Amino acid sequence: MTPHSLTRPVALITGASAGLGLALAHGLADRGWALIIDARSADALKDAADALADRTDVVPLAGDVTDAEHRADLVEAVGELGRLDLLVNNASYLGPSPLQRLAAADLDELRRVYEVDVIAPIALTQALIPELTAAAGTVVNISSDAAVEAYEGWGGYGSAKAALDHASRVLAAEHLDIVVYAVDPGDLRTAMHQAAFPGEDISDRPEPASVVPAFLQLLDARPASGRYRAAEFAPAVAS
Repeated sequence: MTPHSLTRPVALITGASAGLGLALAHGLADRGWALIIDARSADALKDAADALADRTDVVPLAGDVTDAEHRADLVEAVGELGRLDLLVNNASYLGPSPLQRLAAADLDELRRVYEVDVIAPIALTQALIPELTAAAGTVVNISSDAAVEAYEGWGGYGSAKAALDHASRVLAAEHLDIVVYAVDPGDLRTAMHQAAFPGEDISDRPEPASVVPAFLQLLDARPASGRYRAAEFAPAVAS
């Protein structure tokens, strides 16, 4: 790392090899943030890091967020950079495709959804609370409208995101020196969204990059901890 990377803001983004995570990484890189990024696919993560490296310092660490050793590697990388201003818990698991009705859901798959979408974000946040507190930092937990609406087939993923929403509120109440957001980005044209609708055309959904300005505006405005929709922070378009 170059010496100046210790004085610029640092973000850790999970699930950053594609989709919203990668789009957010590019948005922060454009602002000069140093990045730690993770994903399960080493090849895809390397491609992502290569695309970011011309603008900022980037540390790619391939692994599974449910793996304690991988989380320890992420924490170590934060320590090497010397600070953490933003943690984005973006890595998520939808469950089987096609989606399963809750009464017939495979319980092993349901446990995996909760391990990825609830336990891992809490565990990673736990491990990084000291660094986040020192920087008066921000936690962004990626949520979904399925956390608040009852959609057929979305019982596993939706209930997991609802649990993450509530965990975000509790963390915010317990740690007043940081802000904790649960953010619903809206429907986006991602591999996960496609998996939720196998065989359907989702080309009408916006690209993940389209909501990055809203996330950046959220970070700039720094409202009170809470649950927000990205659409609430969409920059105004001049008429």
